[in-house]
Amino acid sequence: MITTSLKDLPEESVSHNAEIKKKVMLRFGDLPHLTNFSQARFAPGQTAPAHAHQDMCEVFFVEAGSGLIHIDGKEYPLLPGNCVAIEPGEVHEVVNSGSVELVLTYFGLRVEKSASLF
Repeated sequence: MITTSLKDLPEESVSHNAEIKKKVMLRFGDLPHLTNFSQARFAPGQTAPAHAHQDMCEVFFVEAGSGLIHIDGKEYPLLPGNCVAIEPGEVHEVVNSGSVELVLTYFGLRVEKSASLF
């Protein structure tokens, strides 16, 4: 069993934009196939630039705030309660286009490089 609490975890920078902070609840190696389970906080105007992962998929859940996620050139809203799953190889970018903090809880799952889950 592994237990964590957000209140006890240090803030770290996300890999795609050092100004965006996250707290990592589970890390690579804690559970099979899991790359991370984290919560990130985007200040208004902050962006995690476009990128893709060939060996993992990601699932984002919007806890609070609002924003946009661009996936392969298409724009989708990020609103509280929304869940977005990104397939391996999909280019994605997260933008806090709102006026308050955007809070995303997300996790990644390691997959075969040629696999598609959806």
